[in-house]
Amino acid sequence: MRLLWKSLAGLMTLGFMGVVLWGLSGGQEFWWQPLDKTNIPAQPVEDFALPDLPAPSQPMQGGYGEGEVVTSPAEPARLQRPDSQTSSRREWVTYETQSGDTLEVVAVRFGVRPEEIETPPELSREGLLSPGRKLRIPWHPVPTTTDERLFPDSELVLSPSSVGFDVRGYVQRAGGYLAGYEQYLPSPGQISGAEVVQFVARNYAISPRVLLALLEYQARWVMGTPPSTAAEAFPLGHRQAPAGDLYRQLRWAAEQLAEGYYGWREGRLTYLTFADGEMLFLAPSLNAGTVALMYYFAALYPRAQWEQVLDPNAPESFLALYHDMFGDPWQRARLVEPLYPPDLQQPEMVLPFTRHAPWFLTSGPHGAYGNKGAWAALDFAPLGGVGCRPSYYWVLAAAPGLVVRSEKGIVVLDLDGDGHEETGWVLFYLHIATQDRVPAGTLLERDDFVGHPSCEGGRATGTHVHIARRYNGEWMAAAGPVPFVLGGWQAYAGDEPRVGFLKRGEDIVQASMYGGEKARIIRGKNDP
Repeated sequence: MRLLWKSLAGLMTLGFMGVVLWGLSGGQEFWWQPLDKTNIPAQPVEDFALPDLPAPSQPMQGGYGEGEVVTSPAEPARLQRPDSQTSSRREWVTYETQSGDTLEVVAVRFGVRPEEIETPPELSREGLLSPGRKLRIPWHPVPTTTDERLFPDSELVLSPSSVGFDVRGYVQRAGGYLAGYEQYLPSPGQISGAEVVQFVARNYAISPRVLLALLEYQARWVMGTPPSTAAEAFPLGHRQAPAGDLYRQLRWAAEQLAEGYYGWREGRLTYLTFADGEMLFLAPSLNAGTVALMYYFAALYPRAQWEQVLDPNAPESFLALYHDMFGDPWQRARLVEPLYPPDLQQPEMVLPFTRHAPWFLTSGPHGAYGNKGAWAALDFAPLGGVGCRPSYYWVLAAAPGLVVRSEKGIVVLDLDGDGHEETGWVLFYLHIATQDRVPAGTLLERDDFVGHPSCEGGRATGTHVHIARRYNGEWMAAAGPVPFVLGGWQAYAGDEPRVGFLKRGEDIVQASMYGGEKARIIRGKNDP
């Protein structure tokens, strides 16, 4: 009886922790303290405005249909595509697959069922599709964005093309406002503007070149021209942050870019909502890097200005500025793309905790870092503990690798051992306690100690560990075509983030923020 009561008490403690509903996603929204409104100027700063641009000589042309564009109210309803029941118009289009495509996601983008797509007979209907294969797809014409691919995937994420890029050196040579900027963050402390950019780029896995280009295009922070008062206070136009807070401006931008990129990659995003409420379908043949920029700028500007920003022929567009700052992005992309091959497989990984100890799956697939973006992460919490006290249980290396980063709450394990988190497979651990955390430069074997689960590194209401994967700088969806498999347990997603489960054979572990018997998972004696 005593043993029973002890077990029940442990489970109740886990429930009170509220373990990981907030684990990470709320985490980066207020990762040290709630918003301090005392830093906002008493008098409103002049309105932030788009840089002056001449009207483009030719507007961007939609690639997949003509007609009226939907204008939405303040709370827009989801755009509905016409189908065979609502429209007699239907035509067949030929689509050439690109890296990262799956049949299911392509079908979502075109608004059809996977079985309606005509594929070559030898083409697999499961997993990743080989780039360059031609598919015939039924299409009910609707107005869309341009179908021109404007920006490579590898330039948007922290891909191999980011290896060796010296953010600090670039900023100092540019000599603009950013070169003299400093900001205090609880970890790592007082840092320069270039280090803030690098901090956001590494954790969100967004290219630092993109972040620098946004700062220059929208606020003139990077090059020699001094920014205006409004641009100095809110360089990326995110006015919910305290004035002059570069970190929160960049964090907001990174989350918008990630939501566009991975929402498109994973089939959750099919249309844009512009700043004035107007809505427009995304052309289904676009790539993730292009959609990321489209989504980001749509959150800031009405459609007419948005078209100027992304007009590839306009000398004062964002794309032209990016080329001036960093050269031809497509030339770099040819050296590193595709970012992953169609036969990509995850290395063998085990559950990241010791045998026989009861742990709980407290969150199914959800945001890798921040509130938005790839549903790449899983959360596990050990039994016992009160609030956010670090646990005495250990988090283990799920696979062998080199620790390339170890800082407050974070351990990054490079599985190919080349010392670059931009290349190959990487495991990202969050909420690792400072005490006993493995140092950078350590070579780990499978089952070696990484550290103790805690709440460090992000907002959390209970001790746990958050784990996610990247390949060549791109977060890999936990329930995607290359599924997250730990000790034979495969991740499956629900309709919402954090709602999901692990399955091995006939056994299922259901994610629950409260723990409980259905969420309990134990690495047994005979488990890998």
